[in-house]
Amino acid sequence: MNAAAVRDREDYLSAGYDLKSWLLTKDHKRVAVLYFLAISVFFALGCVFAGLMRVESLTPRGTLVSSDTYNKLFTMHGVIMVFFFLIPSIPATLGNFFLPIMIGARGLAFPRISLLSWYLLILGGACTIFAMAAGGVDTGWTLYTPYSTAYSNTFVSATVLGILAAGLSSILTGLNLIVTVHRMRAPGMTWSRLPLFVSSNYLTGLVQVVATPVLAVTLVLLIGDRAFHLGIFDPARGGDPVLFQRLFWFYAQPAVYIMVLPAIGVVSELVSTFSRKPVFGCRFVAFSSAALAVLGLVVWGQHLVVSGQSLYAGLVFSILSCLLAVPSAIIVFNLTATLYKGSISLAAPMLYALGFIGLFTIGGLAGLFLAAQAVNLHVADTYFAVAHFHYLVAGGTLMGYLGGLHYWWPKLTGRMYPEGLAKLAALATFVGVNLTFFPQFLLGYLGMPIRYHLYPPEFQVLQVASTLGATVLGLGCFLPVIYLGGSLLFGPIAGTNPWHASGLEWKTISPPLLHNFDELPVVTEEAYYYSNVTRNTIDSAGYIHPPHEDLS
Repeated sequence: MNAAAVRDREDYLSAGYDLKSWLLTKDHKRVAVLYFLAISVFFALGCVFAGLMRVESLTPRGTLVSSDTYNKLFTMHGVIMVFFFLIPSIPATLGNFFLPIMIGARGLAFPRISLLSWYLLILGGACTIFAMAAGGVDTGWTLYTPYSTAYSNTFVSATVLGILAAGLSSILTGLNLIVTVHRMRAPGMTWSRLPLFVSSNYLTGLVQVVATPVLAVTLVLLIGDRAFHLGIFDPARGGDPVLFQRLFWFYAQPAVYIMVLPAIGVVSELVSTFSRKPVFGCRFVAFSSAALAVLGLVVWGQHLVVSGQSLYAGLVFSILSCLLAVPSAIIVFNLTATLYKGSISLAAPMLYALGFIGLFTIGGLAGLFLAAQAVNLHVADTYFAVAHFHYLVAGGTLMGYLGGLHYWWPKLTGRMYPEGLAKLAALATFVGVNLTFFPQFLLGYLGMPIRYHLYPPEFQVLQVASTLGATVLGLGCFLPVIYLGGSLLFGPIAGTNPWHASGLEWKTISPPLLHNFDELPVVTEEAYYYSNVTRNTIDSAGYIHPPHEDLS
């Protein structure tokens, strides 16, 4: 760095303890850290609700909470996890922090809007937590009518306002990422050279901007039904509750890909770095991700098979849902092919990436069962659907988020973490997801409905197994809090590029400068460029040592 850059960096770091500078920041990296802190709190709350539900499910008759309280627990678990953790987890944290650096930009296109989106998420979370503390919501996280209009006397309106604020935050984040990719790429960073993490977040932004306004309008109409008795969704006043389901799932089905697409981008980075190879069929992975984004917008009807939907409409949605398996399979096959004859290092981020591939595959295969109308009629609204969804989000989004967090932690903080504990956490998370949710496939096939805490005694063995798995999963999620937090004080200095990776984010210092680069880079190589490589070694501190490698 030149002398001016050194002074700028010292001034930037010296302001790190000034609360006002954080709350009014226009630095995309600090906004990402604020997001990280916020969603970590929301994730912890969602885990507490899930843990209480699993403890309650240890016995068939229930001993911990009443039926009404159980309804509130699974409602608040779903609302917090979906709208305040899973959707913003990767785009708002890793995306906000690294996407501008990865395309050679000095920041996001709209830095003030980036900060505003964080404030909106906090406002939404505050409304939702108020509703929880004041008495909770018992409608289910989908807020189906007439539960949310005619029968619920709980704090539905406060929760809806919270979700609206979170939705607006999501739209602004997506818009910011889209414009940044369009307008602020470094010279030479063509569309074909975009890293898959960048392209996946770009696609996610498009889905956020297209689908989330539909949810916003739906929730405004829901508040109108509750406050002014408009009769739009409430059947007691001539409304149509199925219309609410169609509008809700027009957003909620693509929202699955808002959660999963960024994780695919993260895992692509990890697999390439730790196998020392370009992603096999990189453009096919990018186009397959785009196909997932587009198809996700037109398959909402698979959630309405048992709602009176016509057989012919159900057939169309069934075919479209089956088509989702094609781009999903291409992505899995190409990521697996990248490993073939690669110089593979089983560092902690790579373990998360391999776990993602396995769990995402199982979740995708389960989606084919739900796409078949005959099977869907049997397993709709059972634990089978719960297991399918959680294999995609706990096995997909969560594994991708944690893998990316471990991968970019040295760049984000300038510190390394203990590799052994990180590997233990990755294995515990992978095993915990399988132990928690695979028994639920069996429960759903046997007929166990969702949203019930009382069940026949013959289901107890599977319910206990699921609760034990949730304990292991909780351990895998809690361990990073300890060793990542400790690494801030005691972790060894990471250096600029501890993984010897190839992206632009590894060509700046750790943590990055205020404006990311001394001079804007010029891109002359394709993404994931690696020259001749023999074999990696990784030491106890987590550093990769690739002998005989030329990264010039």
